[in-house]
Amino acid sequence: MRWLDRSSDTSNSNDIAFLELDKRLRPDRQKGMAGKNKAASVRRVVNEAIEVLQALGVPLSSATQRSREMTAMCFLAVAGVTHSADWPSAAKHPGPPLGTRQIIDFINRHFEESISRGSYDDIRRKHLKLAILAGIVLKSAAKPHAAANDPTRGYAVNPLHAPVIQSFGQLGWAAHAAKFMEGQTALTDVVGGKSSVAAISLVLPNGSELRLGPGQHNALQRAVVEQFRPRFAPGSLVLYLGDAQDRTIVCDTERLTAIGLPLATSGSLPDIILLDEARGWLFLIEAVHSFGPISPERLLTLDQLCQNCSIPRVYVTSFLDRGAFRKFAPDIAWETEVWIASEPDHMIHFNGDRFFGPR
Repeated sequence: MRWLDRSSDTSNSNDIAFLELDKRLRPDRQKGMAGKNKAASVRRVVNEAIEVLQALGVPLSSATQRSREMTAMCFLAVAGVTHSADWPSAAKHPGPPLGTRQIIDFINRHFEESISRGSYDDIRRKHLKLAILAGIVLKSAAKPHAAANDPTRGYAVNPLHAPVIQSFGQLGWAAHAAKFMEGQTALTDVVGGKSSVAAISLVLPNGSELRLGPGQHNALQRAVVEQFRPRFAPGSLVLYLGDAQDRTIVCDTERLTAIGLPLATSGSLPDIILLDEARGWLFLIEAVHSFGPISPERLLTLDQLCQNCSIPRVYVTSFLDRGAFRKFAPDIAWETEVWIASEPDHMIHFNGDRFFGPR
């Protein structure tokens, strides 16, 4: 096994070790990482907006991190959401539809940005485009037939989508969103040609077979179950696995409840949860293709999620290859593990006082 250590003598040595690691793994660390230094509350609501958009069929998995952030922040502005607690009131009291410059002002005021008001055309042509094509945002809410250059045009949330958006974070939200999308052609399917792509077959430890949706994220989840699990969590039970289209494709509600993990919203859970009963370890695993490593903020969220769970936990961020790992290495939290599917026999440890085990 390979491991990455850190000194525990002084804070300065920790910083130096991290910077040296950062230089080796990501010399261009600033590229595409615009939101990494934002307040945790801002990052959280932006990530929630990404989850909402994807559940409603917006294809964001192949976009750059910055593009996803901008799309999410524009959506939040149109919905009038500034904090995670605002989802129940999203688009309930919208006022006049927002113009592009008003959207920029909203983003700058609430999401720690300093976007030039001269970038209004990027808002219209780039960052709102997918939400509009998906029907989530109306491009000229007050004047449907207004010309493209009409300054009175404004953007608003489609009233048909408002109820499901307002239910985000509530019990059964994923099912509500899936039900809403039944019978609709998701933009994800149109853009990605999903109907012509084979689903991913996954055989669970009990011998049952699942059909996951296509895509690299689900391919990585299969690798975690079929390659990581027998090597590092042999004999463990798969308590939870969330597909992009079905967040609870595997969900052992009885065992999760018994160990103290709430299921109020599947969006808070990691991609995969394994229970190693022999060692008494709980593995919380994120499968990272385009976003979502176990960062310090995500680690705090998972710790809060597990506040009633007494089982020692192992936090793992998984990647398909070293290139994906290098992209997110600066964001990985200490006291966690990294597994790379292309080199399945090895682990990278960000917990220098030991090799491998629970926190």
